[in-house]
Amino acid sequence: MGNKVYTIAREFGSGGKEIGEKLAERLGIKVYDKELLQQAAKDSGFCEEIFENHDEKPTSSFLYSLVMDTYSVGGYNSAPFLDMPLNHKVFLAQFETIKKIAARESCVIVGRCADYALADNPDCINIFIHAAMEQRIKTVSKRLNLTENKAKDVIQKTDKQRSSYYNYYTSKKWGDSTGYHLTLDSGKLGIDGCVDMILKCREVLDANKRH
Repeated sequence: MGNKVYTIAREFGSGGKEIGEKLAERLGIKVYDKELLQQAAKDSGFCEEIFENHDEKPTSSFLYSLVMDTYSVGGYNSAPFLDMPLNHKVFLAQFETIKKIAARESCVIVGRCADYALADNPDCINIFIHAAMEQRIKTVSKRLNLTENKAKDVIQKTDKQRSSYYNYYTSKKWGDSTGYHLTLDSGKLGIDGCVDMILKCREVLDANKRH
């Protein structure tokens, strides 16, 4: 069997990143979150700032794309690629990097439509982490030192961005349980409970493959 890959999509404040980190730690493998942007920048020749500006955000303004399209594209020289708006180039560069990383090593990838990029990978488990809004408000309020009202605004805005980005670039719907192998309620299961469930899922899938 190939490299074991885990993709984690998550509602903001649900602990998805922490679950990814704990899962990677338990398995002794790398977790890619912001690191993926650095890698994609290196692979594509774009500067990292461009990836950060587009990170899991829906399409940027047409004017920004137009201005930034004068940016040199490194090795990505084909005519169709050069004619694309910048946000599409950034998505494709990230898409290629995700595939490259998964081909190279077992890993955990947080967000960035990784489940879509690895749709043909039989050794990839796609997970969606969610939790009740009240719990997420408490988590975000504490983590970012915000009032509960402000925390709720940040959660709604971030979820909307992630959802728009995912729905725009993939043929799937963000958070729709039919698009993932596992959807887990971190509020009910806790961080470690979610990690346990993911590892159990891998055991079952691997056993089924062997039979």
